[in-house]
Amino acid sequence: MGANNGKYGSEGKGSSSISSDVSSSTDHTPTKALKNVATSEDSDLSMRTLSTPSPALICPQNLHSFQNGRGSSTSSSSITGETVAIVHSPPPTRLTHPLIRLASKHQKEQANIDRLPDQCIIQIFSYLPTNQLCRCARVCRRWYNLAWDPRLWRTIRLTGETLSVDRALKVLTRRLCQDTPNVCLMLETVIVSGCRRLTDRGLYTIAQCCPELRRLEVSNCYNISNEAVFDVVSLCPNLEHLDVSGCSKVTCISLTREASIKLSPMHGKQISIRYLDMTDCFVLEDEGLHTIAAHCTQLTHLYLRRCIRITDEGLRYIMIYCTSIKELSVSDCRFVSDFGMREIAKLESRLRYLSIAHCGRITDVGIRYIAKYCSKLRYLNARGCEGITDHGVEYLAKNCTKLKSLDIGKCPLVSDIGLEFLALNCFNLKRLSLKSCESITGQGLQIVAANCFDLQMLNVQDCEVSVDALRFVKRHCKRCIIEHTNPAFF
Repeated sequence: MGANNGKYGSEGKGSSSISSDVSSSTDHTPTKALKNVATSEDSDLSMRTLSTPSPALICPQNLHSFQNGRGSSTSSSSITGETVAIVHSPPPTRLTHPLIRLASKHQKEQANIDRLPDQCIIQIFSYLPTNQLCRCARVCRRWYNLAWDPRLWRTIRLTGETLSVDRALKVLTRRLCQDTPNVCLMLETVIVSGCRRLTDRGLYTIAQCCPELRRLEVSNCYNISNEAVFDVVSLCPNLEHLDVSGCSKVTCISLTREASIKLSPMHGKQISIRYLDMTDCFVLEDEGLHTIAAHCTQLTHLYLRRCIRITDEGLRYIMIYCTSIKELSVSDCRFVSDFGMREIAKLESRLRYLSIAHCGRITDVGIRYIAKYCSKLRYLNARGCEGITDHGVEYLAKNCTKLKSLDIGKCPLVSDIGLEFLALNCFNLKRLSLKSCESITGQGLQIVAANCFDLQMLNVQDCEVSVDALRFVKRHCKRCIIEHTNPAFF
Protein backbone atom coordinates (compact mmCIF):
# COMPACT_ATOMS: atom_id res chain seq x y z
CA MET A 1 0.00 0.00 0.00
CA GLY A 2 1.33 3.40 -0.77
CA ALA A 3 0.52 6.92 -1.73
CA ASN A 4 1.75 8.55 -4.86
CA ASN A 5 5.29 9.93 -5.02
CA GLY A 6 6.15 13.19 -6.68
CA LYS A 7 7.80 16.59 -6.45
CA TYR A 8 5.94 19.44 -4.88
CA GLY A 9 6.89 23.06 -5.26
CA SER A 10 4.08 25.02 -3.57
CA GLU A 11 3.92 25.85 0.12
CA GLY A 12 1.01 26.09 2.52
CA LYS A 13 0.39 27.56 5.96
CA GLY A 14 -0.90 25.86 9.07
CA SER A 15 -0.99 26.08 12.82
CA SER A 16 1.61 24.61 15.16
CA SER A 17 1.52 20.89 16.05
CA ILE A 18 0.44 19.32 19.30
CA SER A 19 0.70 15.98 21.02
CA SER A 20 -2.38 13.84 20.38
CA ASP A 21 -2.28 12.11 23.77
CA VAL A 22 -3.37 15.22 25.61
CA SER A 23 -6.27 16.26 23.40
CA SER A 24 -8.78 15.10 26.01
CA SER A 25 -7.75 17.90 28.37
CA THR A 26 -9.94 20.38 26.50
CA ASP A 27 -12.99 18.98 28.30
CA HIS A 28 -12.06 21.01 31.45
CA THR A 29 -10.98 24.22 29.72
CA PRO A 30 -12.80 27.42 30.81
CA THR A 31 -14.87 29.16 28.18
CA LYS A 32 -12.82 32.35 28.46
CA ALA A 33 -9.60 30.52 27.69
CA LEU A 34 -11.17 28.98 24.64
CA LYS A 35 -12.10 32.39 23.31
CA ASN A 36 -8.59 33.70 23.82
CA VAL A 37 -6.98 31.03 21.68
CA ALA A 38 -9.38 31.26 18.76
CA THR A 39 -7.67 32.29 15.51
CA SER A 40 -8.77 33.36 12.08
CA GLU A 41 -7.56 30.03 10.71
CA ASP A 42 -9.92 28.16 13.01
CA SER A 43 -12.86 30.15 11.75
CA ASP A 44 -11.91 29.31 8.15
CA LEU A 45 -11.58 25.62 8.88
CA SER A 46 -14.83 25.54 10.80
CA MET A 47 -16.65 26.22 7.53
CA ARG A 48 -15.51 22.81 6.21
CA THR A 49 -16.55 19.32 7.17
CA LEU A 50 -13.36 18.03 8.77
CA SER A 51 -13.07 14.30 9.28
CA THR A 52 -10.28 11.77 8.91
CA PRO A 53 -10.88 8.10 8.08
CA SER A 54 -9.41 5.98 10.84
CA PRO A 55 -6.46 3.75 9.92
CA ALA A 56 -8.64 0.92 11.22
CA LEU A 57 -10.71 1.46 8.10
CA ILE A 58 -7.93 0.18 5.87
CA CYS A 59 -6.26 -2.31 8.20
CA PRO A 60 -7.70 -5.77 8.88
CA GLN A 61 -9.06 -6.41 12.35
CA ASN A 62 -6.53 -7.74 14.85
CA LEU A 63 -3.69 -7.18 12.41
CA HIS A 64 -0.89 -6.26 14.82
CA SER A 65 1.76 -5.40 12.27
CA PHE A 66 1.85 -4.11 8.78
CA GLN A 67 4.75 -4.30 6.36
CA ASN A 68 4.94 -2.01 3.37
CA GLY A 69 8.58 -1.98 2.36
CA ARG A 70 9.17 1.39 4.03
CA GLY A 71 7.92 0.95 7.57
CA SER A 72 5.44 -0.76 9.84
CA SER A 73 2.44 0.18 11.94
CA THR A 74 -0.13 -1.38 14.22
CA SER A 75 -3.89 -1.09 14.06
CA SER A 76 -6.90 -2.90 15.48
CA SER A 77 -10.65 -2.45 15.80
CA SER A 78 -12.98 -3.18 18.66
CA ILE A 79 -15.85 -3.98 16.30
CA THR A 80 -16.22 -7.70 15.78
CA GLY A 81 -16.82 -9.37 12.44
CA GLU A 82 -15.13 -7.00 9.99
CA THR A 83 -13.01 -3.92 9.58
CA VAL A 84 -15.22 -0.87 9.93
CA ALA A 85 -15.11 2.74 8.83
CA ILE A 86 -14.52 5.06 11.78
CA VAL A 87 -14.49 8.81 11.22
CA HIS A 88 -12.57 11.13 13.52
CA SER A 89 -12.63 14.89 13.85
CA PRO A 90 -9.38 16.81 13.47
CA PRO A 91 -7.32 17.50 16.62
CA PRO A 92 -7.95 20.72 18.57
CA THR A 93 -5.95 23.79 17.60
CA ARG A 94 -4.11 24.42 20.90
CA LEU A 95 -3.79 23.19 24.45
CA THR A 96 -5.40 25.49 26.98
CA HIS A 97 -4.82 23.98 30.39
CA PRO A 98 -1.94 25.95 32.07
CA LEU A 99 -0.02 22.89 33.29
CA ILE A 100 -0.35 20.99 30.06
CA ARG A 101 0.61 24.10 28.10
CA LEU A 102 4.03 24.10 29.78
CA ALA A 103 4.60 20.43 28.96
CA SER A 104 3.57 21.01 25.39
CA LYS A 105 6.01 23.91 25.06
CA HIS A 106 8.84 21.70 26.26
CA GLN A 107 7.87 18.96 23.81
CA LYS A 108 7.60 21.45 20.97
CA GLU A 109 11.19 22.57 21.48
CA GLN A 110 12.31 18.96 20.95
CA ALA A 111 10.13 18.32 17.88
CA ASN A 112 12.49 19.26 15.05
CA ILE A 113 10.03 18.10 12.42
CA ASP A 114 7.81 21.08 13.26
CA ARG A 115 10.53 23.37 11.97
CA LEU A 116 10.31 21.91 8.47
CA PRO A 117 8.38 23.90 5.87
CA ASP A 118 5.11 22.53 4.57
CA GLN A 119 6.53 21.39 1.25
CA CYS A 120 9.13 19.20 3.00
CA ILE A 121 6.51 17.50 5.14
CA ILE A 122 4.33 16.94 2.10
CA GLN A 123 7.31 15.35 0.34
CA ILE A 124 7.79 13.02 3.34
CA PHE A 125 4.09 12.17 3.37
CA SER A 126 4.27 11.26 -0.32
CA TYR A 127 6.24 8.12 0.58
CA LEU A 128 3.63 6.83 3.03
CA PRO A 129 1.00 4.20 2.24
CA THR A 130 -2.66 5.07 2.43
CA ASN A 131 -3.32 3.92 6.00
CA GLN A 132 -0.19 5.65 7.36
CA LEU A 133 -1.28 8.89 5.74
CA CYS A 134 -4.59 8.65 7.55
CA ARG A 135 -2.70 8.21 10.83
CA CYS A 136 -0.67 11.36 10.20
CA ALA A 137 -3.86 13.32 9.65
CA ARG A 138 -4.82 12.64 13.29
CA VAL A 139 -1.66 14.06 14.88
CA CYS A 140 -2.44 17.78 14.79
CA ARG A 141 -4.31 20.35 12.75
CA ARG A 142 -1.30 21.29 10.65
CA TRP A 143 -0.62 17.68 9.74
CA TYR A 144 -4.30 17.20 9.05
CA ASN A 145 -4.29 19.94 6.43
CA LEU A 146 -1.03 18.71 4.90
CA ALA A 147 -2.04 15.03 4.87
CA TRP A 148 -5.13 15.84 2.82
CA ASP A 149 -3.21 17.92 0.29
CA PRO A 150 -4.66 16.91 -3.11
CA ARG A 151 -1.20 16.19 -4.49
CA LEU A 152 -0.84 13.30 -2.03
CA TRP A 153 -4.00 11.62 -3.23
CA ARG A 154 -3.27 10.95 -6.86
CA THR A 155 -2.81 7.29 -5.86
CA ILE A 156 -4.66 4.94 -3.49
CA ARG A 157 -3.00 1.59 -2.81
CA LEU A 158 -4.78 -1.06 -0.73
CA THR A 159 -3.90 -4.71 -0.11
CA GLY A 160 -5.07 -7.49 2.17
CA GLU A 161 -7.44 -10.44 1.91
CA THR A 162 -9.60 -9.41 4.89
CA LEU A 163 -9.71 -5.71 4.07
CA SER A 164 -13.16 -4.18 3.68
CA VAL A 165 -12.19 -2.53 0.41
CA ASP A 166 -15.66 -1.44 -0.69
CA ARG A 167 -16.20 0.57 2.47
CA ALA A 168 -12.66 1.97 2.45
CA LEU A 169 -13.03 3.22 -1.12
CA LYS A 170 -16.40 4.77 -0.30
CA VAL A 171 -15.09 6.72 2.71
CA LEU A 172 -11.87 7.82 1.01
CA THR A 173 -13.56 9.02 -2.16
CA ARG A 174 -16.20 10.84 -0.12
CA ARG A 175 -13.46 12.71 1.75
CA LEU A 176 -11.55 13.47 -1.46
CA CYS A 177 -14.75 14.79 -3.07
CA GLN A 178 -15.22 17.37 -0.31
CA ASP A 179 -14.08 20.38 -2.35
CA THR A 180 -15.61 19.12 -5.61
CA PRO A 181 -18.92 17.43 -4.66
CA ASN A 182 -19.40 13.91 -6.03
CA VAL A 183 -16.29 14.14 -8.21
CA CYS A 184 -12.70 13.33 -7.26
CA LEU A 185 -10.61 15.10 -9.87
CA MET A 186 -7.14 14.45 -8.43
CA LEU A 187 -7.24 10.65 -8.15
CA GLU A 188 -5.48 9.02 -11.11
CA THR A 189 -4.32 5.62 -9.83
CA VAL A 190 -6.08 2.93 -7.79
CA ILE A 191 -4.16 -0.23 -6.92
CA VAL A 192 -6.13 -2.91 -5.07
CA SER A 193 -4.17 -6.17 -5.07
CA GLY A 194 -5.24 -9.47 -3.56
CA CYS A 195 -8.35 -8.01 -1.91
CA ARG A 196 -10.88 -10.80 -2.11
CA ARG A 197 -13.56 -8.64 -0.52
CA LEU A 198 -13.52 -6.15 -3.37
CA THR A 199 -16.84 -6.46 -5.21
CA ASP A 200 -18.63 -4.73 -8.05
CA ARG A 201 -19.86 -2.14 -5.55
CA GLY A 202 -16.31 -0.93 -4.90
CA LEU A 203 -15.53 -0.64 -8.62
CA TYR A 204 -18.80 1.19 -9.17
CA THR A 205 -17.76 3.73 -6.52
CA ILE A 206 -14.52 4.34 -8.42
CA ALA A 207 -16.35 4.63 -11.74
CA GLN A 208 -18.83 7.17 -10.36
CA CYS A 209 -16.38 9.37 -8.43
CA CYS A 210 -13.10 9.23 -10.37
CA PRO A 211 -13.57 10.40 -13.97
CA GLU A 212 -9.85 11.26 -14.26
CA LEU A 213 -8.72 7.72 -13.43
CA ARG A 214 -5.81 6.62 -15.61
CA ARG A 215 -4.60 3.43 -13.97
CA LEU A 216 -6.56 0.63 -12.26
CA GLU A 217 -5.05 -2.59 -10.88
CA VAL A 218 -7.39 -5.13 -9.30
CA SER A 219 -5.24 -8.24 -9.64
CA ASN A 220 -6.41 -11.41 -7.85
CA CYS A 221 -9.74 -9.88 -6.84
CA TYR A 222 -11.99 -12.85 -7.54
CA ASN A 223 -15.38 -11.26 -6.91
CA ILE A 224 -15.52 -8.61 -9.63
CA SER A 225 -17.49 -9.26 -12.81
CA ASN A 226 -17.73 -7.97 -16.36
CA GLU A 227 -20.46 -5.45 -15.47
CA ALA A 228 -18.23 -3.60 -12.98
CA VAL A 229 -15.36 -3.46 -15.47
CA PHE A 230 -17.74 -2.15 -18.13
CA ASP A 231 -18.79 0.66 -15.78
CA VAL A 232 -15.19 1.68 -15.15
CA VAL A 233 -14.11 1.79 -18.80
CA SER A 234 -17.33 3.61 -19.76
CA LEU A 235 -17.22 6.31 -17.08
CA CYS A 236 -13.42 6.80 -16.98
CA PRO A 237 -12.57 7.88 -20.54
CA ASN A 238 -8.89 8.51 -19.69
CA LEU A 239 -8.19 5.00 -18.41
CA GLU A 240 -5.01 3.73 -20.06
CA HIS A 241 -3.71 0.97 -17.76
CA LEU A 242 -5.98 -1.90 -16.66
CA ASP A 243 -4.79 -4.97 -14.75
CA VAL A 244 -7.45 -7.62 -14.09
CA SER A 245 -5.03 -10.54 -13.82
CA GLY A 246 -6.39 -13.38 -11.73
CA CYS A 247 -9.98 -12.10 -11.94
CA SER A 248 -11.49 -15.36 -13.08
CA LYS A 249 -15.00 -13.92 -13.64
CA VAL A 250 -13.83 -11.34 -16.17
CA THR A 251 -14.34 -12.64 -19.68
CA CYS A 252 -14.48 -9.43 -21.69
CA ILE A 253 -13.62 -5.71 -21.75
CA SER A 254 -16.29 -3.58 -23.35
CA LEU A 255 -18.48 -0.49 -22.99
CA THR A 256 -21.83 -0.61 -21.25
CA ARG A 257 -24.86 -0.81 -23.51
CA GLU A 258 -25.80 2.79 -22.74
CA ALA A 259 -22.32 4.06 -23.61
CA SER A 260 -22.24 2.03 -26.81
CA ILE A 261 -25.56 3.49 -27.97
CA LYS A 262 -24.55 7.01 -27.05
CA LEU A 263 -21.23 6.79 -28.86
CA SER A 264 -22.32 4.60 -31.76
CA PRO A 265 -20.86 6.85 -34.53
CA MET A 266 -17.39 6.07 -33.17
CA HIS A 267 -18.17 2.59 -31.90
CA GLY A 268 -15.06 0.53 -31.20
CA LYS A 269 -12.76 3.51 -30.59
CA GLN A 270 -14.02 4.74 -27.24
CA ILE A 271 -11.81 2.82 -24.81
CA SER A 272 -8.38 4.42 -24.57
CA ILE A 273 -6.73 1.47 -22.81
CA ARG A 274 -3.16 0.88 -23.96
CA TYR A 275 -1.99 -1.61 -21.31
CA LEU A 276 -4.19 -4.65 -20.57
CA ASP A 277 -3.18 -7.57 -18.38
CA MET A 278 -5.61 -10.51 -18.34
CA THR A 279 -3.23 -13.12 -17.02
CA ASP A 280 -5.02 -16.12 -15.43
CA CYS A 281 -8.43 -15.09 -16.76
CA PHE A 282 -9.13 -18.76 -17.41
CA VAL A 283 -12.60 -18.37 -18.94
CA LEU A 284 -11.54 -15.83 -21.58
CA GLU A 285 -12.39 -17.24 -25.01
CA ASP A 286 -11.88 -16.18 -28.61
CA GLU A 287 -15.25 -14.40 -28.75
CA GLY A 288 -14.39 -12.30 -25.71
CA LEU A 289 -10.99 -11.54 -27.22
CA HIS A 290 -12.77 -10.43 -30.39
CA THR A 291 -14.87 -7.94 -28.39
CA ILE A 292 -11.79 -6.67 -26.55
CA ALA A 293 -9.90 -6.12 -29.80
CA ALA A 294 -12.84 -4.28 -31.38
CA HIS A 295 -13.20 -1.87 -28.43
CA CYS A 296 -9.55 -1.44 -27.38
CA THR A 297 -7.95 -0.56 -30.70
CA GLN A 298 -5.17 1.49 -29.07
CA LEU A 299 -3.60 -1.46 -27.23
CA THR A 300 0.19 -1.51 -27.13
CA HIS A 301 0.72 -4.01 -24.27
CA LEU A 302 -1.38 -7.17 -24.04
CA TYR A 303 -0.74 -10.07 -21.65
CA LEU A 304 -2.80 -13.26 -21.95
CA ARG A 305 -0.70 -15.64 -19.87
CA ARG A 306 -2.47 -18.89 -19.00
CA CYS A 307 -5.65 -17.95 -20.84
CA ILE A 308 -5.93 -21.57 -21.80
CA ARG A 309 -9.01 -21.26 -24.06
CA ILE A 310 -7.42 -18.83 -26.50
CA THR A 311 -6.67 -20.22 -29.95
CA ASP A 312 -5.15 -18.96 -33.21
CA GLU A 313 -8.56 -17.52 -34.15
CA GLY A 314 -8.49 -15.18 -31.16
CA LEU A 315 -5.04 -13.93 -32.17
CA ARG A 316 -6.38 -13.24 -35.66
CA TYR A 317 -8.96 -10.85 -34.18
CA ILE A 318 -6.23 -9.05 -32.24
CA MET A 319 -4.15 -8.50 -35.35
CA ILE A 320 -7.15 -7.14 -37.29
CA TYR A 321 -8.01 -4.38 -34.81
CA CYS A 322 -4.92 -3.80 -32.64
CA THR A 323 -2.13 -3.03 -35.05
CA SER A 324 0.01 -1.04 -32.58
CA ILE A 325 0.90 -3.84 -30.17
CA LYS A 326 4.51 -3.74 -28.98
CA GLU A 327 4.39 -6.36 -26.24
CA LEU A 328 2.40 -9.59 -26.37
CA SER A 329 2.35 -12.63 -24.12
CA VAL A 330 0.47 -15.85 -24.85
CA SER A 331 2.52 -18.05 -22.52
CA ASP A 332 0.90 -21.37 -21.59
CA CYS A 333 -1.83 -20.94 -24.21
CA ARG A 334 -1.58 -24.52 -25.35
CA PHE A 335 -3.87 -24.14 -28.40
CA VAL A 336 -1.69 -21.45 -30.02
CA SER A 337 0.29 -22.91 -32.92
CA ASP A 338 2.38 -21.88 -35.93
CA PHE A 339 -0.75 -20.39 -37.54
CA GLY A 340 -1.02 -18.02 -34.57
CA MET A 341 2.60 -17.03 -35.12
CA ARG A 342 1.76 -16.19 -38.72
CA GLU A 343 -0.93 -13.81 -37.44
CA ILE A 344 1.39 -12.23 -34.86
CA ALA A 345 4.01 -11.69 -37.55
CA LYS A 346 1.63 -9.15 -39.14
CA LEU A 347 2.71 -6.71 -36.43
CA GLU A 348 6.04 -6.61 -38.26
CA SER A 349 8.62 -4.17 -36.90
CA ARG A 350 6.28 -2.82 -34.21
CA LEU A 351 6.63 -5.97 -32.10
CA ARG A 352 9.41 -5.72 -29.53
CA TYR A 353 8.41 -8.27 -26.84
CA LEU A 354 6.95 -11.73 -27.39
CA SER A 355 6.37 -14.55 -24.92
CA ILE A 356 5.24 -17.95 -26.24
CA ALA A 357 6.57 -20.06 -23.37
CA HIS A 358 5.18 -23.59 -23.09
CA CYS A 359 3.18 -23.31 -26.31
CA GLY A 360 3.95 -26.86 -27.39
CA ARG A 361 2.42 -26.54 -30.86
CA ILE A 362 4.92 -23.91 -32.01
CA THR A 363 7.84 -25.18 -34.12
CA ASP A 364 10.56 -23.76 -36.36
CA VAL A 365 7.84 -22.76 -38.85
CA GLY A 366 6.30 -20.30 -36.40
CA ILE A 367 9.71 -18.96 -35.36
CA ARG A 368 10.54 -18.40 -39.02
CA TYR A 369 7.43 -16.22 -39.45
CA ILE A 370 8.45 -14.09 -36.48
CA ALA A 371 12.09 -13.86 -37.56
CA LYS A 372 11.22 -12.88 -41.13
CA TYR A 373 8.79 -10.03 -40.38
CA CYS A 374 9.54 -8.86 -36.80
CA SER A 375 13.11 -7.73 -37.34
CA LYS A 376 13.13 -5.31 -34.37
CA LEU A 377 12.28 -7.95 -31.80
CA ARG A 378 14.18 -7.38 -28.55
CA TYR A 379 12.77 -10.06 -26.22
CA LEU A 380 11.66 -13.61 -26.96
CA ASN A 381 10.61 -16.22 -24.42
CA ALA A 382 10.21 -19.61 -26.08
CA ARG A 383 10.91 -21.80 -23.06
CA GLY A 384 9.32 -25.21 -23.30
CA CYS A 385 8.63 -25.03 -27.05
CA GLU A 386 10.16 -28.41 -27.72
CA GLY A 387 9.58 -28.22 -31.48
CA ILE A 388 12.22 -25.50 -31.89
CA THR A 389 15.56 -26.70 -33.28
CA ASP A 390 18.87 -25.18 -34.40
CA HIS A 391 17.23 -24.17 -37.68
CA GLY A 392 14.70 -22.00 -35.86
CA VAL A 393 17.46 -20.38 -33.81
CA GLU A 394 19.39 -19.74 -37.05
CA TYR A 395 16.42 -17.91 -38.63
CA LEU A 396 16.01 -15.88 -35.49
CA ALA A 397 19.69 -14.95 -35.11
CA LYS A 398 20.16 -13.88 -38.75
CA ASN A 399 17.03 -11.70 -38.92
CA CYS A 400 16.59 -10.36 -35.38
CA THR A 401 20.13 -9.12 -34.86
CA LYS A 402 19.08 -6.59 -32.19
CA LEU A 403 17.83 -9.32 -29.86
CA LYS A 404 18.76 -8.58 -26.23
CA SER A 405 16.97 -11.31 -24.27
CA LEU A 406 16.32 -14.91 -25.33
CA ASP A 407 14.91 -17.83 -23.37
CA ILE A 408 15.08 -21.20 -25.13
CA GLY A 409 15.22 -23.33 -22.02
CA LYS A 410 13.75 -26.83 -22.14
CA CYS A 411 14.25 -26.97 -25.91
CA PRO A 412 16.13 -30.29 -26.15
CA LEU A 413 16.73 -29.99 -29.92
CA VAL A 414 18.79 -26.80 -29.61
CA SER A 415 22.53 -27.55 -29.55
CA ASP A 416 25.89 -25.80 -29.83
CA ILE A 417 25.22 -25.17 -33.52
CA GLY A 418 22.31 -22.88 -32.65
CA LEU A 419 24.43 -21.08 -30.05
CA GLU A 420 27.10 -20.44 -32.69
CA PHE A 421 24.55 -18.69 -34.91
CA LEU A 422 23.49 -16.57 -31.95
CA ALA A 423 27.07 -15.63 -31.07
CA LEU A 424 27.96 -14.60 -34.64
CA ASN A 425 24.87 -12.43 -35.22
CA CYS A 426 23.39 -11.17 -31.92
CA PHE A 427 26.25 -9.20 -30.42
CA ASN A 428 23.92 -7.15 -28.20
CA LEU A 429 22.62 -10.20 -26.33
CA LYS A 430 22.40 -9.47 -22.59
CA ARG A 431 20.25 -12.28 -21.19
CA LEU A 432 20.32 -15.91 -22.32
CA SER A 433 18.53 -18.84 -20.69
CA LEU A 434 19.45 -22.38 -21.69
CA LYS A 435 17.99 -24.17 -18.69
CA SER A 436 17.56 -27.92 -19.22
CA CYS A 437 18.88 -27.84 -22.80
CA GLU A 438 20.30 -31.34 -22.93
CA SER A 439 22.30 -30.84 -26.14
CA ILE A 440 24.26 -27.80 -24.92
CA THR A 441 27.95 -28.25 -24.02
CA GLY A 442 30.77 -26.06 -22.78
CA GLN A 443 31.99 -25.46 -26.33
CA GLY A 444 28.82 -23.62 -27.28
CA LEU A 445 29.04 -21.46 -24.16
CA GLN A 446 32.61 -20.48 -24.94
CA ILE A 447 31.62 -19.33 -28.44
CA VAL A 448 28.84 -17.16 -26.95
CA ALA A 449 31.14 -15.67 -24.30
CA ALA A 450 33.83 -14.86 -26.86
CA ASN A 451 31.43 -12.79 -28.99
CA CYS A 452 28.73 -11.43 -26.65
CA PHE A 453 30.79 -9.29 -24.26
CA ASP A 454 27.72 -7.50 -22.86
CA LEU A 455 26.15 -10.69 -21.54
CA GLN A 456 24.73 -9.99 -18.07
CA MET A 457 22.75 -13.13 -17.25
CA LEU A 458 23.30 -16.74 -18.28
CA ASN A 459 21.15 -19.62 -17.05
CA VAL A 460 22.66 -23.07 -17.61
CA GLN A 461 20.91 -24.95 -14.84
CA ASP A 462 20.61 -28.69 -15.49
CA CYS A 463 23.00 -28.47 -18.45
CA GLU A 464 26.04 -30.70 -18.87
CA VAL A 465 28.74 -28.02 -18.93
CA SER A 466 32.20 -28.18 -17.41
CA VAL A 467 33.67 -25.91 -14.76
CA ASP A 468 36.29 -24.72 -17.23
CA ALA A 469 33.57 -23.51 -19.60
CA LEU A 470 31.87 -21.58 -16.79
CA ARG A 471 35.17 -19.99 -15.83
CA PHE A 472 35.75 -19.04 -19.45
CA VAL A 473 32.39 -17.27 -19.52
CA LYS A 474 33.16 -15.45 -16.28
CA ARG A 475 36.54 -14.35 -17.57
CA HIS A 476 35.21 -12.86 -20.83
CA CYS A 477 31.86 -11.53 -19.53
CA LYS A 478 32.85 -9.98 -16.23
CA ARG A 479 29.41 -8.54 -15.45
CA CYS A 480 27.61 -11.80 -16.21
CA ILE A 481 25.65 -13.56 -13.47
CA ILE A 482 25.72 -17.30 -14.09
CA GLU A 483 22.89 -19.47 -12.78
CA HIS A 484 24.09 -23.08 -12.68
CA THR A 485 23.81 -26.38 -10.81
CA ASN A 486 27.50 -27.34 -10.85
CA PRO A 487 28.66 -27.53 -7.21
CA ALA A 488 32.33 -27.28 -8.26
CA PHE A 489 31.89 -23.75 -9.64
CA PHE A 490 31.33 -20.88 -7.27
